[in-house]
Order: sequence, then C-alpha cells, then structure tokens
Amino acid sequence: MSFQAQLLTLYPEMFPGPLGVSLAGRALAEGKWACDPIHIRDFATDRHRTVDDTPAGGGAGMVLRADILALAIDHALAKRPDLPVIAMTPRGAPVTQGRIRELAAGPGATILCGRFEGFDERIFEARPVEQVSMGDIILSGGEMGALMLLDACIRLLPGVMGAASSGDEESFESGLLEYPHYTRPVIWEGRMIPEVLRSGDHAKIAAWRKQRAEEDTRLRRPDLWERHIGVRDQSPSGAQREK
Repeated sequence: MSFQAQLLTLYPEMFPGPLGVSLAGRALAEGKWACDPIHIRDFATDRHRTVDDTPAGGGAGMVLRADILALAIDHALAKRPDLPVIAMTPRGAPVTQGRIRELAAGPGATILCGRFEGFDERIFEARPVEQVSMGDIILSGGEMGALMLLDACIRLLPGVMGAASSGDEESFESGLLEYPHYTRPVIWEGRMIPEVLRSGDHAKIAAWRKQRAEEDTRLRRPDLWERHIGVRDQSPSGAQREK
C-alpha cells in the first residue's frame, strides 16, 4: 500500500503543488504515495460555509471553529483510521528527522492545515491530534508546512531516492550537520578542493568528514551539538559516563 497523505485545508488547490514535480512528482505518478486534499469548508453547516469566528475574550483575527474541524477530522478518520492526525501549528513540538522517519515508515498521515489565528484549542482535547511545528517561524497557513513535512517523508519512501543509502549521512540523520561537499573544477576562483578529498584514501576521507561534521555542528548549531554529546556520553543503559 502506498503512503497516503490526507490534507485538511481551506486551499485544496495548493496540493500537490511543488510535490507534483521532481522526485516527489515522479513518486506520485508511480503510485508510491497518494495525495487527497479535503476542503474544510465542505463541513460548514451554514449557507455561507463559515469555518471561523472571533476570538473568545477579544483580540485580532479569527479562529478556526472546533465543531467544523471535528467534522472534517472525523471524516478523514472514517476514510483512513490508521493514519495519525497531525496539525501544523507554531505551538506544536518542533518536528525532528526521527519523527519524519517514523511517519515515512508508516501508512501516511492526515495533516490539518491551520489558517487565521489558529485552532480552537478544544479540538486538541476532543480529538487525537498531534501538534507539530516546522520551526520558529510564522507562515500564512499550515499548507506550506505540510508541503515541507510531506517532502521530508516522501523522499524516504522505498525507491524514491536513487540509492537506498542516499540519505544516510545527511544533516540531522546522525544528530550532526552534514559535512561540506565539493565537486569539479578542482580549482575555482583560486579556491581548491581540500587535498584529503583528492587523496583516494577512504579512511582519511571518512575521518575528515566526521571531524568537519562535528566542527560545523559545534559552531553553527550549538543546540544540536549539546544534544549530540549528551547522547554520546551516555552508556547503553542511559547512565552518564564518567568524564
């Protein structure tokens, strides 16, 4: 069975969007994944197809109504009860590559795309919805975040990337940023490819790449580095090793 993406959205025309080209587009055409946009307004109960209302307690903007969202989520769950429901929201937990791998290994996901000021909080109390964030940024809506999430999953599906090992050494897979890459020409604007990469010594190349990954992570992403050394310094039982 292919990876199924159900998108609960006010803008179904945004899908598959950029996921209809390149690797994801080819995988879609080959049936490795499927895209099913579901219009939230189809579950509105008035003639104006209203899905939002003013914030309780006052304030700017509008809030997506819990009753309408519940109808849309229930519809999606009835179609595919095996899919986790994921809401794109800056209030969610930052998504990790580990979570992406878990999703890619499963049957797919139902993704709820927010708009306006966000969701009525009661929807998260009443329905099994996982809240995730794609980073400390604010987007106009959850659709762009959903595209990012799906792209990260689709590229990990069997047969999508050219080689099964293509993603093994990429950033975040080992808890580190990826090492820098170079290609021809050997000299460009007076800058030369590092000698070790031209040596043909695979052991030295591997050691250099590991060192650069660690150095770049420590300098560019100290938060990742702290987590990495914390995991590295723990024994298999979880006990901290003596320094």
